[in-house]
This record gives sequence, structure tokens and C-alpha cells, in this order.
Amino acid sequence: MTAPADTLLDRLGRWLAGRLQEESSGYEPYTPSDAETLRRTLEPGDILLVEGNQRISAAIKYLTQSTWSHAAFYVGDALPKPEDGAERPRLIEVTMGEGCVAVPLSRYRTYNTRICRASGLSPEDRDMVVAFMVGKLGLKYDLKNIFDMLRYFLPTPPVPVRWRRRMLAFGSGDPTRAICSTLIAEAYGQIRYPILPEITRAPGRASAQSSYSRKEILHIRHHSLYTPRDFDLSPYFRIVKPTLEYGFDYRAVTWDDKAADAETKAAE
Repeated sequence: MTAPADTLLDRLGRWLAGRLQEESSGYEPYTPSDAETLRRTLEPGDILLVEGNQRISAAIKYLTQSTWSHAAFYVGDALPKPEDGAERPRLIEVTMGEGCVAVPLSRYRTYNTRICRASGLSPEDRDMVVAFMVGKLGLKYDLKNIFDMLRYFLPTPPVPVRWRRRMLAFGSGDPTRAICSTLIAEAYGQIRYPILPEITRAPGRASAQSSYSRKEILHIRHHSLYTPRDFDLSPYFRIVKPTLEYGFDYRAVTWDDKAADAETKAAE
């Protein structure tokens, strides 16, 4: 069988995806993520949130009003080590340019990251979630969905806050697969693990502060509208910080007092 012909729409889609994946200059993380430290801290099923610095990252951060523009899923040693001796891929993620792929932890060594861990996850359910994500490897983002990509060229579109999340789902096909959080939400949906809280009402009070908030929570229960921020906000996912997992003693911190004294004297 012959491969389908490369159409003008295909070439345009690849060009748009490439432009959206371009990184901006001047980005500097507060706390770079060491790959070895992440490997010792992460557990299969964990979600690594990433503060990206690409064009698409800026749009997603604005639309979701969040620091986090990307989410990757940690699978541990579920995938084989490359025969060429390269670093083992331990993260599964979805990008607009590559689709669903496995990548090493070192990919995000120069980014701000956050680890979110599902609380109380049973070993059996953890295995199911990991298997679901591994089974999605090779999933391609349809680059013919031009409208799905064009909206990311407007990093600060003039739309009301309440419509911004829905802009992520504007277009055709599977638009939100450009942000991996939707695929991860679908994986956890397979085991019926909650991400955002259920709405509960007590006599004389409501759990949400407005009717809009209640409608929004109901609306985003579908996996297609979950964003990286939702795992950070979820009351069911624990924030794990590598610097605190292995013991932290503030008295052992080395401060550069000389530099501070020099700045004080210069100001006097």
C-alpha cells in the first residue's frame, strides 16, 4: 500500500504546529528540575505539571489562568530502555507536533515543574491507568484541524474569563489533545477517580459561590475540558515536592551573606 499524498493542508498544519512549538527567549526557571531527583521522587501514575515557554504555552496559561501549561504522565519503568543506551523514557505526553509520545525526564530539566499524586490509589488501579496511557502511544494529533491551532496564536484573546476554558475546545476533531491533561483525565476516568470535587449542598448553603461556578464544575467533569491547572487544584491529588521528600533542614542552608552585605553597603 502506498502512503497518502502529502497535501497542502498537511504542510500548512505542520508549519503551524512548528511555529506554536517555538520557544521564547529569556525563560529562566526558579528551581530547575533535576532528572535524577525527579526519578527518585516520582511514582507511576504521578502527573508532572510543566511551566512551558512556547507560544502555545503562553496561550494555555492565559486561557486557564494558571502557571502550568502542560502535563506529562509518569509510567516509571513500564517502557523498555532504548537499545542504543539512551535515557529510558519515563514520561508519556501529548504535544501538537508529535502526538502521544514517550520522553525521558531530562526533557524538563530546565523548566519549573510540579508533581501531583493521586491519593490512595490502589496498585491495581495504578496499573490500569499506566496501561491506558501506554496503549495511547502513537496517537496522532490531526494537523488538518487548522482552526484548532489558530486559536493559540492569540495568547491574550479579548474574551470574558468564563469563556476562556471553552476556547480550548473550540474547533473540530479532538482539539484538546494538544494539551495532555485531557488524555490523563480520560485515563483516570477509566477507574472513576475524581479530579474536581463533586457538588454537595447543605441546608442553607452551597459548595460553590455562584450559579456560574456550579455550572462550570459540572461542565468540566468531562475529560475533554480538563486543563493542567485542574490537577493542581484538585483536593484528591497531593502536591509532592522533591526537596521535602527526603528531609529538609533549614538550618543547613548556606546563605551568601557577603553578597547581601555588599548590597546593603552600596545602598547606604
